[in-house]
Amino acid sequence: MKRSIKIAVAAAVALSATSAFATNGDHLIGMGAKARGMGGVGIGMSHGAESALSNPALITSVKGTEVSFGGTIFMPDVQTTTSEGYKASDADLSVIPEVAIAQNSGNGFSWGVGMYGTAGMGVDYRSETSGTFNNYRMVTNLQLMQFAVPLAYKSNGVSVGIAPVLQYGSLDINYRTPAGVDSTTQGVAQDFGFGYNIGTAYEMGSLTLGLSYKSAIDMMYKGQLSKATVQFGMNNGLGLADNLEQPAEMGIGASFTEQGHTFAVDYKRIKWADAKGYKEFGWDDQDVIIVGYQYAQDNWALRAGYNHAKSPIKEQTGTDAAQKNLFNLLGFPGIVEDHYTVGGSYAFSKMTSLDLAYVYADETTETFTATGMTGDNKVSTKHSQDAVSMQLNFNF
Repeated sequence: MKRSIKIAVAAAVALSATSAFATNGDHLIGMGAKARGMGGVGIGMSHGAESALSNPALITSVKGTEVSFGGTIFMPDVQTTTSEGYKASDADLSVIPEVAIAQNSGNGFSWGVGMYGTAGMGVDYRSETSGTFNNYRMVTNLQLMQFAVPLAYKSNGVSVGIAPVLQYGSLDINYRTPAGVDSTTQGVAQDFGFGYNIGTAYEMGSLTLGLSYKSAIDMMYKGQLSKATVQFGMNNGLGLADNLEQPAEMGIGASFTEQGHTFAVDYKRIKWADAKGYKEFGWDDQDVIIVGYQYAQDNWALRAGYNHAKSPIKEQTGTDAAQKNLFNLLGFPGIVEDHYTVGGSYAFSKMTSLDLAYVYADETTETFTATGMTGDNKVSTKHSQDAVSMQLNFNF
């Protein structure tokens, strides 16, 4: 059974030409085109079946049965210099699938199924051969997908929901040191992890309030971090463990609708500093602020949003500082902070509708000390993003 699931997930992941780049650290800012068109809002505002992972309590807004599927095309622009001028990563395009189903079963109960690419990072400098450092010819690829079965109940304006989550992850790290030594990692490591999302919502006329919590999910990528960090000299040359835990996340949100206008705001805290692997690399917790707007009529809607979170990657000091600074900025540069979004929907009929969203992440530049690891003892990375999402919906 586990092997069959892994084959099915691998087929979905194969849609991705390169590794995904998310926006809040390695997390996507929102699940589905509706949410992404509003900056990722989804804790205090329902997006129908798309709400399966953001706040499972909100799938109770579906009146009958809703099927939604589509995806996101990421186009990141990452450039790093290890003293020989900025070199562009070839990991500049990826496709992330999104599928969700929700059904109102009557008597206040709703259920659903969701499968989403939820996070990822990666760079590709394997073709660099023009200097001594060549950005270590670093190639990294982290991809995460989650399967969830949300269950929800609504009574007197109060909704509660829970979604058990099965997470599939894959990680691959390869590089060549300036001395010509290749990393000893061999192939892609894969793992499954289990967690849960819980949420609640309360509707008071035009106002909706929501709370959500996502559990941490521990992942073990055998032979990846443990081997990749040895040749970087971390932990006195012993390397780090292979755990890379997706962090816990908690949030609160609200939305208000009046005469077709909806104003929404979410706040989330992502606990990178407590997550295995990320905390060893010195990642900080993120406070994510999201504001979104929607104007909707009978068969169309327009959306806009803004998402901000400071980079969780901070310059390290003390033991292994240079190695961690280089590894973070060169291999896993999840440093973008400001995201501007627009979107819209059009209903072709009562049964069929289409959602579109565009996300632009403004360029962020970080420069950290990397004494002894680069020609000028520092590493600098520039990172910006464009992304387009599309979702096709069927209501029965």
